[in-house]
Amino acid sequence: MRLLLASIAAFAFATPAFAETVLIDNGRVITNTSAGVLEGGDVLIVDGRITQVAQNIAAPRGARVIDARGKWVTPGAFAAMSEVGLSEISGSGAPNDANVSGPIVSAAADAGAAFDPDVTAVAITRIEGVTRAAIAPSQTDTLFGGQGALVSMGGTPDSVFRQRAFMVVELGETGASRVGGSRASLWPAFEAALRDAAEYPGRYRSGQGGTVLNELDAAAVQRFVRSNGLFLVHIESATDIRRLIAFKRAHPNLRFAIHGGAEAWQVADDLAAARIPVILDPLSDLPDRFERLSARLDNAAILQRAGVQIAIAPQPGTVDAQQARLALQLAGNAVTNGLSWDAAFAAVTKGPADIFGVGGSLGQLARGYTADVVVWDGDPLEVQTAPTAVFIAGVEQPLVSRQTRLRDRYNPTRR
Repeated sequence: MRLLLASIAAFAFATPAFAETVLIDNGRVITNTSAGVLEGGDVLIVDGRITQVAQNIAAPRGARVIDARGKWVTPGAFAAMSEVGLSEISGSGAPNDANVSGPIVSAAADAGAAFDPDVTAVAITRIEGVTRAAIAPSQTDTLFGGQGALVSMGGTPDSVFRQRAFMVVELGETGASRVGGSRASLWPAFEAALRDAAEYPGRYRSGQGGTVLNELDAAAVQRFVRSNGLFLVHIESATDIRRLIAFKRAHPNLRFAIHGGAEAWQVADDLAAARIPVILDPLSDLPDRFERLSARLDNAAILQRAGVQIAIAPQPGTVDAQQARLALQLAGNAVTNGLSWDAAFAAVTKGPADIFGVGGSLGQLARGYTADVVVWDGDPLEVQTAPTAVFIAGVEQPLVSRQTRLRDRYNPTRR
């Protein structure tokens, strides 16, 4: 009997509750819309969606009411670049699907096919208020880092909600090192790869093959070229960014976003005019390589003031499967260095959703939006703040992870 009860309890923990009608009442509601901040505001969730955001909403019959007095109510955070769900132990081999090497695939590598909603980092990330993430492999041997996916932190089998959402491309120092060590060969190689994709399947079916890409990779890149898909480009220096802007001008049908952009502040106006977003790390200020010699802490503030769409994530090379939750802390650091609080919070919620094409349903508290809602015990950009409730698509999530269970199990004060 005891074993049966334990099994039932385990099943209940593993299976999220169904979406319900919930009224989050009388909190400090950060809408990320023109409505701004609603003091004493309410959020009504019905069947996984937000149906009303206002003050003094009457609770519908049968609704569960959560008292948010003295608390903050926000959209769930969106990790703009992460390996969460791709690796259980990043430094090991078999459990690590974030590294792609070998001659068979690079551009065709599909992060969504490797995402595991059961890895411990998913729950760890979720209880810190992060409800969605963009994931991609971190290591390949060519210009292309593979196809990224958009995932939920709900821990369910259907957590991948947008497969092949973007294509990762290395067009800075790292990319140059993969095509002979020089930018003189980097851009011609990239253009040749795009030609290979445009000519697929003709040359490949005739046996000629491509100049740069094999058949699998050519097919993958072609999907992004033809569908106006997003190329997420790792690039850092102002010179490289100017080259990307010129390339975009010559190929207006291609869509780019930058990951890195340590020197993007130098070309902020040009980036705004070209409508190229930047996913940046506001703590990237060390000249640890030539392409980051002019890195500075107020990069995010300068870009935002110029009208560049920004999001905040760890810099390339430091993205980790366990630390997607640090995006909120990074946003807090950006505030310290001149970015407004509203812009910093948007850069870890609305900004990533907009960049990855899902801003019509995520990143705001507004009628019709997916009910990714977090209730916090204070300012979510403060490191001592924690969620008291997390909803993903209207389903309240358990604030439990392997870490919290180990903490409770071995707590010496526990009776």
